[in-house]
Amino acid sequence: LSPTNGEKDCEDASNTSSPASLPEYTGPKLFKEPSFKSNKFIIHNALSRCCLAGKVNESQKNKIIDEMEKSSASHFLILLRDSNCQFRAIYTRDGQSEELHRLCGVGPRAISSSAVEAIYKYSSDRKQFSTLPSHTLSMSVDAFTIPAHLWHTKKHGTPKKVATPK
Repeated sequence: LSPTNGEKDCEDASNTSSPASLPEYTGPKLFKEPSFKSNKFIIHNALSRCCLAGKVNESQKNKIIDEMEKSSASHFLILLRDSNCQFRAIYTRDGQSEELHRLCGVGPRAISSSAVEAIYKYSSDRKQFSTLPSHTLSMSVDAFTIPAHLWHTKKHGTPKKVATPK
């Protein structure tokens, strides 16, 4: 008799605590709605602690941060030379054309989002970039690389122009 009663008690208890009868949850929100807030602070951290850390890079870092402050953009992307995460430039994203435009630094003036080779997220606690498995430039992307041939085109273009008039 007692096992049957015990089972019935459990069933009765589960029936009385149906979702409708539970008080509304008022604890911390575990799911956060995606927002279009600026990633300026994250990019500032990445520059200060990873890309352009130290006294040697301080003047370059300060110039870049000044440019970011002057910009009306809310989302910034760091162009890295390659997977070694060497800083090259800061880009802003044109939401309508999906093009990235150089704000300051060294790199192509504009890059189409389809020309992006790899994308990265900056981790403030680990002070490093981690590769994201996607190729989609979302608001969670902090840095990107472009294919090597886009770098080489610029390097070879200048000497040819100088050599042509001679």
